[in-house]
Amino acid sequence: MGLFNALNLNGNPTTVDWEMTPEYSFGTFESWGGRERVRSSNERIYYFFVDAWGEQPKLCLMERGIKHARIVAEIKAPPEMMQRCVQKQGKVALFERTHAINGELKQWLIDNIMDTDDTSRVIPLKEEDQRDHLGATGLPGSEEPLPENLPAHISLPSTTLEFVEEEADKMIKEYNFTDQKRNPDGLFKNYLVDNGDGLTVTDVVTGLMWQRAGLDIMSHRMLRKEIEAINNKGLAGHNDWRMPTLPEAMSLLDNELNSKKLYLHPAFSADQPFIMVDTERRPGGQWFVDYKQGSAYWASATIPGGFGRLCRNV
Repeated sequence: MGLFNALNLNGNPTTVDWEMTPEYSFGTFESWGGRERVRSSNERIYYFFVDAWGEQPKLCLMERGIKHARIVAEIKAPPEMMQRCVQKQGKVALFERTHAINGELKQWLIDNIMDTDDTSRVIPLKEEDQRDHLGATGLPGSEEPLPENLPAHISLPSTTLEFVEEEADKMIKEYNFTDQKRNPDGLFKNYLVDNGDGLTVTDVVTGLMWQRAGLDIMSHRMLRKEIEAINNKGLAGHNDWRMPTLPEAMSLLDNELNSKKLYLHPAFSADQPFIMVDTERRPGGQWFVDYKQGSAYWASATIPGGFGRLCRNV
């Protein structure tokens, strides 16, 4: 019968991409878009990975496309085999617990799952609405008294910047921003308040109002056009929204994962795991802030899938 026949997936897929990994899939479908064969947002590829976030690791089959990720099945592989795969990850497991399969798991899948009639180890998962429907922020209201020990106001650079890697590293340490790669012990102390409109929160320390959700945009150029359209219409009663700079976007990074598995306050939507920022990388490229990995990085400004979260000065 075979794996894909058992799952009855749309498009009748027949193959697994054995070279794809969770890390590579992010670069392919969310960030750099390095695979030339990814031609449209409708394409789907399938790969196996080990989810080690729970008490026991799970072997899963992922359906991936441009800005699309869905776990379609769990595979009941031998627990000791999955444990060996996780243990070989070493220190990486401290910050990332979604792993590529190893050679042992690949061979087991080929022998026991891919083309056999016994599908008892394949557990299909129903497709669910995975969008983050924002509810209460859990933050104090904007009219509530501020704490006496509130950090002093900090003005962050708000106009277009241009950084080489060394300058970005220096900036991150200067403001003591959290960055899991460059400054993992850093912690920028902001103070967010709920503006009561369901759409925005404000950081009293930086004086920035932020979108709680964000924008699903294909490129830097398209993001600029969308900002213009939003300001013509108005968002939460304001018409001066803009892209944040790299320092401004870094100011939102937390040093611990939230319940949505982002290094970000849960008042913000998880539907924008990384965002484009108004900072160019010299000699070429664009800076981004990745709230899933908890770090800044640079890539092309013409990526096949990207996100934005706007801010404004209050």
